[in-house]
Parts: sequence; C-alpha cells; structure tokens
Amino acid sequence: MKVISEDALKDFQQRIGYLREFIGFSSEDAEALHAAKPVVAPLVPVVVDAVYEKLLSFSVTAKAFVPRQTGYQGTAPTRLGDLSQEHPQIKFRKDFLARYLVKLVTMDYNDLSSWEYLDKVGLMHTGNAGFAHREKKPPLRVEYMHCAILLGYVEDILVNAVLTHPDLDDDTKTAVLRAFNKIVWIQNDLFARHYIAEADALPSSTGLLSAPKSTLITAVSVGLLAVGVAFQLGLRFARS
Repeated sequence: MKVISEDALKDFQQRIGYLREFIGFSSEDAEALHAAKPVVAPLVPVVVDAVYEKLLSFSVTAKAFVPRQTGYQGTAPTRLGDLSQEHPQIKFRKDFLARYLVKLVTMDYNDLSSWEYLDKVGLMHTGNAGFAHREKKPPLRVEYMHCAILLGYVEDILVNAVLTHPDLDDDTKTAVLRAFNKIVWIQNDLFARHYIAEADALPSSTGLLSAPKSTLITAVSVGLLAVGVAFQLGLRFARS
C-alpha cells in the first residue's frame, strides 16, 4: 500500500501526481489526446455552439453572461432577453471555450503549468481571480453543480463524436475516449477542490461536515475518480 498523507495533497504538484496515478493518466493517454487533435479541431465550433445553446437555455446558467465579461469592450447585455448565440459578448466567451478545447489536445501534460492552467479554469469560476487578467475585476461566480454537469455534457458530446467517427478504428476510439474521460475527471477535481474548501464555513449538524477540510476534499475526489475508473472498466468490458 502506498502511503499518502492528507497534508501531502495540499501541495498542488503532489495532488496532480496522486490524481494521475489513481486514475491512470499516462504518457499514452497524453499521446492519445494529441493524436485526437485532427478529430477534435473540426468539431470545436460545433461543440462550442452546442454548449452555449445549453447554457443559454436555462436562466440559472445564462445569468452569468449578463454582466460585462473581463476583456470585452463591446456593448454588454443588460438582461437575459438580450442573450443569444449571436450577441458579441457571447461570441467573446465562446472564443475562450474554443481555446480551452484546443488546449486539451495540445498541452504538454508533463509540464506542471498545463495542470496549473486547468486549475485556474476551476478557480476563476468561484468568484476568485484564477487568471491575472481577472484581478481587480468583478467576480465571476458559477456554482459548482453547473460546472460539473457542464463537464459531463461536454464529455457526452466528445464521446458521441469519437464513437461515430467513420475513420477511427476501435482501438483508437477506446484510447481517445479513455484519455478524455480521465482528463475530464481530473478537471472536475480541479473545480471541486476550490468549492469544497468552503465546506468548513458551513454550519455542521453531521459528522461529515465537522471533518477536517482536507478529509472532505480527499473523500469527494476519490469518489469522483472512482466513477471515472468505473467508466473505463465499462469500456473494456464493452469491447470484450
């Protein structure tokens, strides 16, 4: 048994090492993501449109796009009714998502700064400045449940795109899907860790919320990663 202390997981580099080892994100997975670029790149506009169609179909998620976005210089919407796929501010936000998707299939996963980028993506949605350009700007706050379900929605789109791609053999499809699944679940932890840290501030009537912060974070992370591992096992059994 490999011994890992709760305190060790507070160190970002050790946390990433643990997450990668637990879910089995290897150099082969990174290679599979890089190899998926020709498949993913043409799909980026379609995925981005689908994501924003979904986000704008619910008031609870659409309201995050009414305030002026950091770096946007055009006319900002003033109410939910102003929002559409064609609004300049929505197009501005869609560009960020497009760059994010491209990064997933081009980043150097041996470089800690790549994981720091994914961590900042999670942090910036909590209302704190994840990126330097957001410092001293109005906070962007999106509740964790919306971030988590959106990750699942994006993964579903990518899974369908890969499974139905006519030019990929079964082995390639499996490798790409497993790699995407792993990186999405690690990204999910890099969202969750910034939100779960707030649990200490909540009133506690149960033993769970009275547990140390690090225990809460680790417990949820392990649970989420276990689901990701189960998904991968399902892929293996489906092929056997």
